[in-house]
Amino acid sequence: MNDTRQDAWTEEEDKLLADTVLQCIQEGRTQLEAFKEVAAKLSRTSAACGFRWNAKIRKQCQSQVQAAKEKRKAGLKQQIAYPTIEASSIHSIDAAIQLLEKMRTDMPQQADFVKREELEKVLQENRELKKRIETYEQLWGRVNHLMKSISIP
Repeated sequence: MNDTRQDAWTEEEDKLLADTVLQCIQEGRTQLEAFKEVAAKLSRTSAACGFRWNAKIRKQCQSQVQAAKEKRKAGLKQQIAYPTIEASSIHSIDAAIQLLEKMRTDMPQQADFVKREELEKVLQENRELKKRIETYEQLWGRVNHLMKSISIP
């Protein structure tokens, strides 16, 4: 009896899965994204695609996976090694530098202003507390005077 399973993977499906995963690796995307993409095309779950990749195809494509990773790394190095700066970007960078320098010089003045405001608040609170203490001392003096007048010698 040589029946094949109804949900068996065909060579074409394996090739699609392998090609998509390799392309995703090369582009810097994840294997999970590849599994989702293939799952949508083949009407399978992404978990089934991941299982198929890990169980069979990955082992057959190890050298291709390594090559895809190297291509991705080479592309990243090339992008980093040769940045292009447009003239408009240079002007905006200069403007940003000027703004940062102005902020740096203005910051101590703003900090002094904030400190002065905080000091004024503390001084005002101190004056109010002194008034309260004075009021309590006066009341305490009256209480003592009343206590003396009530007590029998």
